[in-house]
Amino acid sequence: MSVTFGTCPSMQLPDMRISHAEPKDIPAMVALLGDLFSIEQDFVVDPARQRQGLWAMLEDPIRSMVLVAHAPRTEQAVGMVTLQILVSTAEGGQVGLVEDLVIHPEWRGQGLGAALLAELQHQARLRGLTRLQLLADQENTLALGFYEHQGWARTRMICLRLKEDRNAAAL
Repeated sequence: MSVTFGTCPSMQLPDMRISHAEPKDIPAMVALLGDLFSIEQDFVVDPARQRQGLWAMLEDPIRSMVLVAHAPRTEQAVGMVTLQILVSTAEGGQVGLVEDLVIHPEWRGQGLGAALLAELQHQARLRGLTRLQLLADQENTLALGFYEHQGWARTRMICLRLKEDRNAAAL
């Protein structure tokens, strides 16, 4: 069942609809993630893994949220953003990790990314999350500028990652 938050009158495309993702959106979201991961050096385009991750998020709405933007009259997902809910000892409660904000190239520059991010922030407030954070590729200056324009600030924290063995089932 789709929960529609409504159209986005502040965007240049007022008929765009933002809602929770559904299983029928997965193929379009996998394609969007392919676009995103193709420009990020730390990730590999792997449609099977991306599909598996999206299914896991859709099946666990307590710990995650996936929002999609549907193009007018087509119901095709042309933008997405995900949120994973964590517990922070620094905050003393739940916080969110924002990932996978990506817009189909033909729909960029029309306010869709800002609308998805604003709706995600609204939904996070409704859930009582006390902080949102995200990671962005340090060489993706367009994304960094976008986030800063949306009010996000850089922190002094850096991201470290344990390199995985792609052939292993788990760490």
